[in-house]
Amino acid sequence: MKMKFLLLLLCAMFLGANSAFAVNPDEVLKDPALEERAREISKEVRCVVCQNQSIDDSNARLARDLRLLVRERLVAGDSDSEVVDYLVDRYGEFVLLKPRFAFHTLFLWAGGPVALLFGGFFLWRAARRKKDAPLKSEAAGAKPLSPEERAELDKLMSSN
Repeated sequence: MKMKFLLLLLCAMFLGANSAFAVNPDEVLKDPALEERAREISKEVRCVVCQNQSIDDSNARLARDLRLLVRERLVAGDSDSEVVDYLVDRYGEFVLLKPRFAFHTLFLWAGGPVALLFGGFFLWRAARRKKDAPLKSEAAGAKPLSPEERAELDKLMSSN
């Protein structure tokens, strides 16, 4: 029982410490309020090297430089939005993990729901068209079988 507990504790430490290794102790600000603001901003900024991680989670050298830059700007007295604006001006809007809602990003925000609506509409239309479509024999102008023809067909089918 004690071994299972230690193994579980060890797994929890490895899983929980994933992002703790990204921010080095020499980067941490002495003021806890400024450090908290820096961590929140760092979670919103994309690592340009890793591209799928925030700079708060990345161990890349450029991510470290960006974390230090964020902290320098905060110590200089910039607000959170000023720091983010500075990074966007310097690196472009790609640096944001969550792009801003603007005219030039409208396709990013509306593209998914619009594609879903169009896809749903075309599926509904195809299903309805298939349901309302006449049988091939009716469409070709064929007339239905007479009772005698039906009896003969049944007789031929039963003989096989």
